[in-house]
Amino acid sequence: MNSANQVSLTEHQHPSAEVLVEVTGCDTADAHAVFSALRTSFDSDRAADDVPQEMAGPGATVWTATFDVTDLRAEAEPRSLTAPVTVSLQGGYWAVARLREALAAPFAVQVEGSVAGDQEQEVQLRLESR
Repeated sequence: MNSANQVSLTEHQHPSAEVLVEVTGCDTADAHAVFSALRTSFDSDRAADDVPQEMAGPGATVWTATFDVTDLRAEAEPRSLTAPVTVSLQGGYWAVARLREALAAPFAVQVEGSVAGDQEQEVQLRLESR
């Protein structure tokens, strides 16, 4: 089987390789640490120099990015966080599991909850420094 066929087979096995990542309950430096670790491992819809910005006004700030987990580029090194960070992952089962596994290299990861659907799931994680 040539590489073009292997790619199409992989995409067929995992039709949805994108995961929406939402980061809340932290400062901008911690949000940036999470997103930069994930950009080390996967392609993203956000540029490397796209640093989270705090929004003025009442309510919590939620930072989002989408990651394509088809190809693992590299394992991220451990990152420091100033406090625990809440992260929500939304996507297909395979894609969410792959992204969650990648987060375990730079951070200590604890699953806080999940909601399962037919083809997608949402998982809430708590990340802390290793």
